[in-house]
Amino acid sequence: MINAPEILKKHLGILRRRDKRLSHAIKTVGFPGPRTQTPGFGTLIRIIIDQQVSTAAGAAIWAKLQRACAGTVNPKRVVALGETGLRAVGCSGQKARYIMGVSAATVDSTLHFGKLHKAEDIAVRETLIAFNGIGEWTANIYLMFGMGRPDVWPAGDLALQIGVQMLHGLKKRPTPKELDKIAEQWKPYRSSAAVLIWHYYTTHRATQKTVAKKRPAKKSSAKVS
Repeated sequence: MINAPEILKKHLGILRRRDKRLSHAIKTVGFPGPRTQTPGFGTLIRIIIDQQVSTAAGAAIWAKLQRACAGTVNPKRVVALGETGLRAVGCSGQKARYIMGVSAATVDSTLHFGKLHKAEDIAVRETLIAFNGIGEWTANIYLMFGMGRPDVWPAGDLALQIGVQMLHGLKKRPTPKELDKIAEQWKPYRSSAAVLIWHYYTTHRATQKTVAKKRPAKKSSAKVS
């Protein structure tokens, strides 16, 4: 379970001895913290909400949904809200339909999280991707953070691609296929590698923004006539 800090650190300790680039990342930004999320319906809905929106926007929509559900986002309360209620908290019409589909399936036990959590990774993906609005990325993120599976690699994630590009000094951002090939050496701990690379990417980006703010503004050379 990569959600446990001691397991995440153990896996990264193994990987840093295997790969000098990951060792460099740890020396540069330190060990990442675990991304602990409670397994089950609420976490899957939160991941769907976070699709293709900023972190701040996703957090704001989730907070409104929690309030609309009296503090607990469960399938019956979401079904009671309906698409209109979901749109009222900030979901797009399309995303509201996706969430309603998952919620209704959970209420009637078509989607059973207890059974899902006993399944192998490939079966979990197949089950989740069968629902509209859940693709490879969403299924993989749920496997990693909702279920703590240790060897998940979301190769289609943009930040992961850029992070690997930075670490490897590549001229171009690697394709998902190229990223899969690079990550072969990190099996069976690719989830931990991904968490580290995200940490490396976000820390590096935050540092760049801080440096940019500290740079003095260039004086205009234009003459006033």
